[in-house]
Amino acid sequence: MPRRRSARKAPDDASAALPLFVQALREISLAGRTLSAKERLDLHNIGAGAAERGVPLRELIEGHLAEVWRSWATLPGVDAATNTDALKRTGEAVFRAAEDAVGELAKGYEETQRWTVRRDESLRREFIDDLLTGRDLGQLAERAERYGLQLAGTNVVAAACSSQPFLDSGTATSSVQAAMSLRFSSRHVLVTAREGLLVCVVPHDLAGAPEEFARQVGEIVGRNSSWRVGLGQPQSGPGGAVRSFEQARNALDLAERLDLDERFVKAADLLVYQVLLRDSAALGELVTAVLEPLRGARGGAERLLDTLEAYFACGRVTTATAKTLGLGVRTVTYRLDRVRELTGYRADDPAQAFTLQVAVLGARLLGWQRPAP
Repeated sequence: MPRRRSARKAPDDASAALPLFVQALREISLAGRTLSAKERLDLHNIGAGAAERGVPLRELIEGHLAEVWRSWATLPGVDAATNTDALKRTGEAVFRAAEDAVGELAKGYEETQRWTVRRDESLRREFIDDLLTGRDLGQLAERAERYGLQLAGTNVVAAACSSQPFLDSGTATSSVQAAMSLRFSSRHVLVTAREGLLVCVVPHDLAGAPEEFARQVGEIVGRNSSWRVGLGQPQSGPGGAVRSFEQARNALDLAERLDLDERFVKAADLLVYQVLLRDSAALGELVTAVLEPLRGARGGAERLLDTLEAYFACGRVTTATAKTLGLGVRTVTYRLDRVRELTGYRADDPAQAFTLQVAVLGARLLGWQRPAP
């Protein structure tokens, strides 16, 4: 944290403080002393004040050093020097003081800058917590403007998961944030880590932003690693971000339950599964009633479930199913016949196939326990 300012503050404006600095140089040129404790504190405070106002450090230091050169010829110690040795001693004292002054200016500047960064990071974390949990909605829109988000409009949230959790201070988080900011401007993109996920909030009309986010995650994590991005639906208003975030998380959860191959899953494409899960008790009863007999198959139910799943995914085409599973057509036909024998449902009958398909989906969604084949 920056030092507490002294009771007698140095002028906040660095240019207004230059006469005090010159006065110190005048005294030092005569006495050959170093900077006093008060002079050091004043310079430290000048550096801190410049950082608060956003004055570049280089400009601050250049201003003070330029004053050393401008005042050199008029310093009383220089004027009073009667020989080369005396002038040398005066020069050493003055330029040592100038060097110490630069050090104090830089320390005050850097301490305040670090404090400002920590404060901004703390404010940003608080804002993100409120944004993604729906707290303090009344003030959220006003606070969002600081980060370039227009919560009165419509935003969309993407969330990425990986085998390794994302951390707010992690390299992956900062790298994706930098890449997204470079591509779309930091005023339109907010990237953060939350609950082990990497979260991206963008305006819904920022074309290609969610896809670019997914691409950047793949680049950072590694395409051969385990990762997936879920995309919520566009939502408006201060509470829109939290709703879209929940949808993105649900999309990731559903993709995991269904063991989907897609790296980029959209909540809008998974609505049918959400509908099924709204009455999980009824869905569980359907799964048990339809699929429980498959447990009696030799080798268990898993191979028959896999076959049904592939069969429905291939549009109920036996040859395509066989190719997908790497099996012979006869094997697929045999397994479908076994399903009919055990459950009483025909996979090639449209009405009965629908019941079977919903039951298979329900088994995946509910994590229906079945013995290993």
